Amino acid sequence: MSDLSRGEFLKVLRTCLLYVSGALAAGGLLRFLDPGEQPPTRTEFNLGPAAAYAPGSRTVLAQVPAVLLHTSAGFKALSLTCTHLGCSLGGKSEGFACACHGSRFDREGKSIRGPAREQLAVLHTEVTAEGDLRLIKES
Repeated sequence: MSDLSRGEFLKVLRTCLLYVSGALAAGGLLRFLDPGEQPPTRTEFNLGPAAAYAPGSRTVLAQVPAVLLHTSAGFKALSLTCTHLGCSLGGKSEGFACACHGSRFDREGKSIRGPAREQLAVLHTEVTAEGDLRLIKES
């Protein structure tokens, strides 16, 4: 085995430290970009008395954001978040439109023009024993 001079030893040590620090930085970046499974968050909104929403009504809930539909089958809520990239949707008489990328959805939340391909998310609604309407959003 040959003897390394002090300069050669420091050069090898510096190279090794650079490789190790690069590997640690790459590992940290990968962990940052892929945090793994995150538990879903659940947010509940109390919308007041269910009787306050007339049959056939469509109520925009800006705090959610969602639109509440009171149909003959009961209550249904559609998320007003575009399924393409998460932009907020604006209401139109024939449905909903995304100002960011031009996606369009009909009044029932079905995608009618891309780039969004999936329909709007249906949010869980329930009427409590007290007669209040509750909307549950999980994300």
